[in-house]
This record gives sequence, C-alpha cells and structure tokens, in this order.
Amino acid sequence: MSIQYPSISLLSNRKKNDMAKLRPFRAVRPTRDKAHLVASRPIFTYKPSILKAKLQENPFTFIHIIHPEYFEDESNKTEPNSLERFQKVKKKYEEFVERGTFDQDDIPSFYIYRQTKNDHAFLGVIAGASVEEYQNNKIKKHEATITSREEMFTNYLDIVGVNAEPVLLSHEKSLEVDEILSSITSMRAEYDFSTTDNVHHELWIASEEEVKSLQQAYDKIENVYIADGHHRSASSVRLAERRLEQNPSATGKNYEAFLSFFIDEERLQILPFHRLCKSLNGLTKVQLLEKLELRFDISTISKGSTPKNMHEFQMYIENEWFKLVAKPDVISKSDAVSSIDAEILTREVLSPILGIHDLKTDKNVGFLSGETKIKKIEQLVNKEVYKVAFLLHPATMEQVKNVADENAVMPPKSTWVEPKLRSGLTIYKIDE
Repeated sequence: MSIQYPSISLLSNRKKNDMAKLRPFRAVRPTRDKAHLVASRPIFTYKPSILKAKLQENPFTFIHIIHPEYFEDESNKTEPNSLERFQKVKKKYEEFVERGTFDQDDIPSFYIYRQTKNDHAFLGVIAGASVEEYQNNKIKKHEATITSREEMFTNYLDIVGVNAEPVLLSHEKSLEVDEILSSITSMRAEYDFSTTDNVHHELWIASEEEVKSLQQAYDKIENVYIADGHHRSASSVRLAERRLEQNPSATGKNYEAFLSFFIDEERLQILPFHRLCKSLNGLTKVQLLEKLELRFDISTISKGSTPKNMHEFQMYIENEWFKLVAKPDVISKSDAVSSIDAEILTREVLSPILGIHDLKTDKNVGFLSGETKIKKIEQLVNKEVYKVAFLLHPATMEQVKNVADENAVMPPKSTWVEPKLRSGLTIYKIDE
C-alpha cells in the first residue's frame, strides 16, 4: 500500500501568502421544495436498517445516486468502486437532472451555508478552492493519503463529472468576512430546513457584488488548512493534472478548483477519537496499573467524561474509572506531533504496554468519536467486547496547524471534525 505524505515546502513556518483564491461556480442544486429530501449524510454514518428505509421511502435522496444498485439483483451488481459502478452513478445522477430534481444556477456564485447542531452554528462559504494553491502548499495538509484511494476517487470524479461533497477548509478569523456573512444571512435563505438528526440547514446565494466583496476579503487571509477531506482534495488535484495533460492550453475550467467549504477555525469543532482495546496483552488490571504508574499520575474517579485538560486521559476497566495525567518527562515537545495526546497514548501505552504498534491495521484496537455516549463505552467494556477504554482530550486547531506547518502528519484517528457536510446541496460540475 502506497502512502502519499504532504509535500515538503521550504517554508517551515507560517508565512504570509496572497490567500485565499475562491472560485465562484454555477451550482447544480435541488429545487427548493426538495432540498430537505435530497441532502444526505455520508453512507457510513447510516445504520443498514436506516439506509434501507431511506432508499425505500425517499425517491429524492442523494443516496440513490451514490448507491445506484441497492435494490438490484446480485447478478446485475458491479464491483464496488469499479469503473462500471461509477458509470451507473453517472447515469443515476443524469436521471435526477432529467426528471427535474436538480437545476443549475445561471450565474456563478458563492453559497453561504449554515449548519446548526446542538446550538452550535457552523457558518461558511461553499466555493471552489484553487488546485494551484494546493500544489504550492498554500492549502496545507496534515494527513497522509493512500495512493489507491486517491486513484479510485480520481476515477470516480473523471467518470461521474461532478463533485457533491465539499472539502472542509479552515482559516483564521476575519472580521471582514464575518461582516459580509452577517449581512447575507440577515436575508431570507434559499434553503431552510431541518433533518431527522436534529440538524438545521440554511443556504444563501451570494449576489455578484457579494461575491466580489468576499473574494477581496479572502485575499487578505494568510493560510488555509484542510480540516477534513484530504483524499477528496488530492483526487481533485490528480484529476486536474490529468485534464491538463490531455489539453495543456485549456484555461478557466472548473477542474482548476475543487468544491470546498471555507470556515473560520473558531467556528469548527474538533472532538477526539477514543481508543478501546480488546486485549491487555496478557496483563491483569493490577499489572496494567503498575506499568501505567511509571508514566502517569493515577487517581480513581466516580464517572467518566471527555478529559478537560490536555495530556489528561481517562481509563475504564473492570467497572472502574481512572484519571491518568501524563508526567512531565512523558510529554515530548521535540516536534509538533510528539505532544499530541493521541501520539502520547500510542507511544507510552498502546505500543509498549499493550502491544498495539500500528493503529491502522491492528484489529485489537477500536475507535469511537467524541460524540459517543459514555454509557455506550461502559457497555462495550462491561460486555467484554473490549477490555479497556481510553478517553482523550481533543486536539486543538493550533496543534493541527503546527503539524501542517511542519509538513508532518497527525497520528491516525486524532480528530473528529464538525461540521459533517451533506452531499447534494451544491453540486460542482468539473468540466464546465
């Protein structure tokens, strides 16, 4: 398996760039009366029973496009992620267009999107992000990508011809951007609906004047970071390179940018991924605690919760909660990655004590997002699905940025980033 790491830049520290270049586009969008029916979460977030019900009961859900063979006989189904499957995705998308579920805007624009979840509002701008700035490392990465997945997504985009799920890009706070967004969102929204998971969605279409104002405001923003969507962005760049090889003289094409959601980093939410282990590597609970005492200050606590402080962990084992505070000599500050709690837990506990050396492949470790209820974690351990659970404090955006600035890679499963964006609200035609 080939891994692509972030490109190395001569600029190891954050420096001022002429950023960020946002590209307006003519979105293909659901009609206003169907937006709430079309918008869909990523397939992996649906339980099988819920997914089946969605497809049976809702003829407009975007899931029909990305999962076009769900109700076909097994003999007619194509291989997942095959070129033949992608052709069926394209055909299903074209069917949605032909029957009037989607329409395309006449004028290129930016789309202002607000998602409200648990009283937290995620507000930002849907636009095209520059492929050239990605190639020049002005759009910064913190995650290694897998070459085979990149190639698969590239083939998908190449055949289907549209991109429906924005990459999540974060940037420093801009009062100028905030002022423009405040003005736009004071007007009636083009879309305004809630979904069954208690998330409220609103979308506004920027006027030509507002597009120009936002472009000028974003030109003053120095750095942009990929918060979520490393494979999607890398695949879009691969496709652009493929298109330019085929037609070197082409300019002004949509494939010179990729669909993105630009959001102020202060509006993002970063949650941890908790670790659960199926084995104690031959140790008893007492023996595990003895080894942990060499690295952590340990105390018992009455109930579990996401740790409030950095370098603090909580452990659940045999119906008992413990708080683990890393000792000073355990906290390495040699580089941006070493002091991240997910890295500390792997370096000091999972690898040397529990024998888990590769979090990507070891079947003895599982991950649950910071949204997971504590009761569920306790149940998994009490039922001995796992022997022990470790709760982590979330990484900060500053830590993520420091890793990206060093052209380094965050530890696996370090961040669960919100918002999780819906597919199908603003579709980006690649070859326009």
